[in-house]
Amino acid sequence: MITVKQHLKGKTGCVWTIAPQDSVYRALEVMAKKNVGALVVVEDEKVVGIFSERDYARNVILKGKSSKDTCVSDLMNKKVCYVRPEQTLDECMALFTEKRTRHLPVLDGEMLIGIVSIGDAVKEYVADKEFTIQQLENYITGSF
Repeated sequence: MITVKQHLKGKTGCVWTIAPQDSVYRALEVMAKKNVGALVVVEDEKVVGIFSERDYARNVILKGKSSKDTCVSDLMNKKVCYVRPEQTLDECMALFTEKRTRHLPVLDGEMLIGIVSIGDAVKEYVADKEFTIQQLENYITGSF
């Protein structure tokens, strides 16, 4: 399985962030516009949390709060589970399961350099298995 660093090299797009003092409504606007399910919460270039659609659904709508009057910092997950570039996507899959999360910021030291989603990891896993199957089929049929 490939490393997070290798995966990020092939990934297009950037990591979308939000400030903790921004409103939940603003976070939803960014997520909708960028078609992402989570934003990394950054303050003074340091990761301080993560805010996802799940946080919104469970902590705003169901609790009768207002998106425009609630700050991201009030709802974000402050215990951010993250990965390092040298870790593998297999390790990411284990964290997704263990921590019940769908997004893992990638930190190099304290610097945010990317994000890996469960969709990214599954896509790579499927591609790896398809490659292995193709190689086995070529070996069996003798067509190299």
